[in-house]
Amino acid sequence: MQKAIAYIQSLNKGKIHSTEVDEVTILEKIGDNLYKCNYKGTICTGIFNWFTCSYYVDDVYGIIKE
Repeated sequence: MQKAIAYIQSLNKGKIHSTEVDEVTILEKIGDNLYKCNYKGTICTGIFNWFTCSYYVDDVYGIIKE
């Protein structure tokens, strides 16, 4: 587990360019570039963009129900 600053889908919904970030916990890597993340108690998916060196977390459509 590691803490990271990420662009959050629900905070940037409707924007052309993501600008809002918040802290997330990266729980584990679940694919080539797919991560399981915890954002304020919601377990969801995220990706890492190597071009911007940033995480992007989808807490709207990428919710993981365990």
